[in-house]
Amino acid sequence: MADCGSNEEVAVIFNTDITSTESENNLINTMVEIGATLLRKMEINVTEAEKRTGKNTVNMQETYTVYLIETRSAETVPEGGTPTTPDTLWRRYSEFELLRTYLLVTYPYIIIPPLPEKRAEFVWHKMSADNLDPDFVERRRVGLENFLLRVASHPVLSNDKIFFLFLTEEKEWREVVLETGFQDKVDSRLKSLSAMFRVKNPDKRFTALKHYSDELNSVISQLLRVRAKVADRLYGVYKVHGNYGRVFSEWSAIEKEMGDGLQSAGHHMDTFAASIDDILEEEEHYADQLKEYLFYAEAVRSVCRKHELIQYELEMVAQDLVSKKQQKEELATGTVRVFSLKGMTSKLFGQESQEQRESRLAALEQSTREGEETLKERNTECQEFVRTAWEDIGRFKEQKDRDLREALISYAIMQISMCKKGIQVWSNAKECFNKM
Repeated sequence: MADCGSNEEVAVIFNTDITSTESENNLINTMVEIGATLLRKMEINVTEAEKRTGKNTVNMQETYTVYLIETRSAETVPEGGTPTTPDTLWRRYSEFELLRTYLLVTYPYIIIPPLPEKRAEFVWHKMSADNLDPDFVERRRVGLENFLLRVASHPVLSNDKIFFLFLTEEKEWREVVLETGFQDKVDSRLKSLSAMFRVKNPDKRFTALKHYSDELNSVISQLLRVRAKVADRLYGVYKVHGNYGRVFSEWSAIEKEMGDGLQSAGHHMDTFAASIDDILEEEEHYADQLKEYLFYAEAVRSVCRKHELIQYELEMVAQDLVSKKQQKEELATGTVRVFSLKGMTSKLFGQESQEQRESRLAALEQSTREGEETLKERNTECQEFVRTAWEDIGRFKEQKDRDLREALISYAIMQISMCKKGIQVWSNAKECFNKM
């Protein structure tokens, strides 16, 4: 049986060498491959979100959010010149989903960048899970812009004509993408599941890649759960400072001699407590970066499922060819190795004529040649899939290591900065107490 892949193992998930020289302000994922064709020509931004009300496909009233995409030429503006006016269009989240589904079907060997979550997940209980909440919509706007930049920076996806139309044609785009017929090529979950269990010789590299994606999913999920618990506790600590502020303020009204010092200390506590909302909103951006790679894990599994389908189809073609060659050999030699209905029929009703045998033999020879050609084509297809997929997997791993390293370093720096502010608050309060 032909095998279209080698037996190399994939790398571990987090080989991130953390250093202290990384950028401090990395709230938005900025991994953009320098030199990507489309980004050299075009600037892409999702600048704002707007809530609208209208009727859906079943003529029912609904409230939804649309996002404004701005594109403009990336040509350098002469000094003193006026930048070109950007082209703009509005897109719903469902249109982003349609674009991504098209890319998944058209480029099965590529790890397609994920969209930001449609509804909030892994939220700590003080944060809203409403998908129309302004803070959540803003974070999703940032995520949608990041998705477009991911696609625009990819060496293959950035050259797709449908993607370009998505950025430039507001009304005609949907009709054009549906005319490609990509929906007819979508593999069903049942078909993928069947291939997964029936492949006889799975490629060990893709088996290891599935384990890699499962572990990535598990590690990121755990990080998000821990972060939610930390955020909840942090919220409690800051609000305790608000209680201190109230107590000191009430105390200052009783103790006239210590009033000014207590009032000042209470003011420091109140200011510190009030800063938690902005801090946790900033922290949610780090959570969104982790969530992106939680969803990337599913994109990796999608590539594995497609390879299993290709491998399964290859094995079925090879098995059918072996069967035809066996029939041809049996017919040529007149021997039947295994029980067959045709063999039993010949015994019951007599042997077929020489002319019939020659006709059947010629048909089997033709069918065998066609089967060999099909096997060759499927083998080539499988080998090409492995080659292109493994190139993209290597690119993805470099991107993942860089992004997660920067995100975790920036998160640690933010936590250190928060601790320093807490120490400063108590140092200021101590000075106030010393002056009493």
